[in-house]
Amino acid sequence: MTVLSINLNKVALLRNQRNIDYPSVTGMARIALQAGVGGITVHPRPDERHCRKSDVYELSEMLAKEYSAPIEFNIEGNPTEDFMALVAETRPQQVTLVPDDPDQNTSDHGWDILGNKERLTEIIERLHAQSARVSVFIDHEPEIALAAAEIGADRVELYTGPYFECYFRDDREQVLSQYKNTAIAARDAGLGVNAGHDLNLDNLAHFLQAIPWTDEVSIGHALTADALIYGMDGAIKAYLAEIAKK
Repeated sequence: MTVLSINLNKVALLRNQRNIDYPSVTGMARIALQAGVGGITVHPRPDERHCRKSDVYELSEMLAKEYSAPIEFNIEGNPTEDFMALVAETRPQQVTLVPDDPDQNTSDHGWDILGNKERLTEIIERLHAQSARVSVFIDHEPEIALAAAEIGADRVELYTGPYFECYFRDDREQVLSQYKNTAIAARDAGLGVNAGHDLNLDNLAHFLQAIPWTDEVSIGHALTADALIYGMDGAIKAYLAEIAKK
């Protein structure tokens, strides 16, 4: 079964618009987990415009104290030394390495693994020493999946922005086949497959029907927007229903 991991960044963004403590990031995580999500994702950026470091610490403590069964806690971001220190102190189950610059509005491309091979290999070794699973954010190119295996990653996360952009165009199936070929290359190389970015209620099931062995989808913006219509509980159940269609 594909795990649904809710990205709480947009909940944190709404909170940050005022100097107040709601909506609560940890409170929304509790609601999401009660509704059936299998994981919690955060992407703490250096300027803390979304999740803050304090959110990461509070989520880590809450998940450890309040849930007897392990909850998939996924921290994603560019592996600066500050990021690596945060990960070392909060010990997530998964770390997703993303090559975003500090001033990017959102993640919009995968890693140039060959150009960063030595750095990424060393970072993955450090994270493995902390017993973290490591996923690497990549574009839909099979050779990049193979490169991710060579540097020691456990999974790749397919950047699905281009899939979102083409979903209502005539070339949708051609683009989706490139994603499937990349996912096959990853699987054949022994890697797990995650996916994320602009997956929503329109396109999620179609993606998973093409790549049914997807281990995890990380969804934040669309799910948070849908929660304004359906409530968080209702939105999560709607996404779980789409996942079940695969």
